[in-house]
Amino acid sequence: MTLHPQEQWIIPEQTVAVARAAFPKGNVYMLMYEELGRLYTDQDFIELYPNCGKLAWSPACLALVTLMQFSEGLTDRQAADSVRARIDWKYALGLELTDEGFDHTILKEWRDRLVKKESESILLDKMLARFKEKKLLKGRGIQRTDSTQVLGAIRMLNRLELVGETLRYALNDLSIHAPNWLCSVIQEDWFDRYGSRVDAYRLPKDKSERERLALTIGADGHHLLAAIYEGGTAFDLCELPSVEILRQVWIQQYAFINSELKWRDPKDLKLPPNSIQIESPYDIEARNATKGEKNWTGYQVHLTETCDPDYPHLIVNVETTPATTVDGDMTQVIHEKLLEQELLPHQHLVDSAYVDSHHLVTLRSNYEVDLVGKIRTDSSWQALQQTGFDLSYFKIDWDHQQVSCPVGNISKTWRNRTDKSNQPVIEVHFSKTDCAACQERELCTHSKTNPRLLKLRPREQQEALQAARHRQTTEAFKEDYALRAGCEATISQGVRAFDLRRSRYAGLAKTHLQHIAIATAMNVSRLFEWWTKPNRPLRRPSAFAALKAQYPPLHFF
Repeated sequence: MTLHPQEQWIIPEQTVAVARAAFPKGNVYMLMYEELGRLYTDQDFIELYPNCGKLAWSPACLALVTLMQFSEGLTDRQAADSVRARIDWKYALGLELTDEGFDHTILKEWRDRLVKKESESILLDKMLARFKEKKLLKGRGIQRTDSTQVLGAIRMLNRLELVGETLRYALNDLSIHAPNWLCSVIQEDWFDRYGSRVDAYRLPKDKSERERLALTIGADGHHLLAAIYEGGTAFDLCELPSVEILRQVWIQQYAFINSELKWRDPKDLKLPPNSIQIESPYDIEARNATKGEKNWTGYQVHLTETCDPDYPHLIVNVETTPATTVDGDMTQVIHEKLLEQELLPHQHLVDSAYVDSHHLVTLRSNYEVDLVGKIRTDSSWQALQQTGFDLSYFKIDWDHQQVSCPVGNISKTWRNRTDKSNQPVIEVHFSKTDCAACQERELCTHSKTNPRLLKLRPREQQEALQAARHRQTTEAFKEDYALRAGCEATISQGVRAFDLRRSRYAGLAKTHLQHIAIATAMNVSRLFEWWTKPNRPLRRPSAFAALKAQYPPLHFF
């Protein structure tokens, strides 16, 4: 397809007349056009289209259709029908009443173009640029960030279902690309074993029988892989994605011990970590994770929104990650994206998962951002029990690289190390002789023989950590941090009204595009509330709670 950018976007007079007759008070899409004008232009998407081929439908219109589609949770077919049938959609898109719209498959092609060019964020970026032009958004304000789990568009599979379904997926793919070759490789009983979907209710219940079936499936898969990689075929079958997935799953779930195929046992032959383990052949980027009492397979989404009191609260950044990515790994990424959009906050409210000593220092020095979040307290037994000498009792001489203990002994060694996360840490050891003779030893260490060991962060980080721990005990911090709770309402709105917690598509990139589209829809919804009901309270009390104002006061006699 080729693109001829549409320079002008004027709503036909007949469309305007009918729309205003049908909606004399306007509606969300009509008001969106009247207040913001053209959110997108065809020129914004010029790089997505080649210079040859048939004429493409306006990408600016498709971007708006995507926004409205996710506002109402419509399928592609329903969205295409709405373009043909609904007057408010025609008004927002600037179409004639007789415009026949487009086939619903164009929406999938449109999303594929965005994903292929890694341009998913353009939908939100162009919207935010328009908001800044209209003075609805500013940088260096107050923002808050939180995350929630997202269920992948796949079935939850146990290990036996996974290997069976992975082999079945590869066999179906090979049946299309090399049917004759496949018939010469497989055995007749494979049709009974892999002809239909592998479900738990059809599998053996006895543990030993399940293990035998796992080894049978493993041997079948190994036989197929050996035939593909060792035998000559009409074309290179090992390049098929399904074959590569089969190979990876077999490496993760099976092992060869003395030339014998073994079903991995978590006790003896450890499984790979969840961060790399494939959970379904139909979405190899979905990961299984546990957070608190929640366990899910899929992704995580991180939403950052403004929360300045005199401006509408708008989502300014969206990040989608595998479920196993910890929140702290996204702190730097989020601020880099905000810097690109010139929307860095002055104060950023986050929960404790996004905060550590490294972030406290780097965000202040590199971005001039005050990261406000509850830092994890000292986890040593001395601090938890409050009966011993925790780190606050020790005096650190950074210039001379020495530490004085509460009774006056000086540390013996000062070594630079790295922790499990590859972050710099300083290990401080005291003299074994000094600690053995100390009368306060029981308040310092439980070890019978070893001296006290301290672990410090580099100077800037350690001082920032101590300052943050002191700060979060103050009333000013509690007052500032209370504003962070509003992010829970944003997550709730996304889940309840926009189905944020369920992925429509397989793969990280497509799921991220879905989250970007949801964010644009939520922004328009919030602006509509801002324009039409500016004095509406953020949280309306229930009918019973509101009754308190009418309840007669108590009289004391």
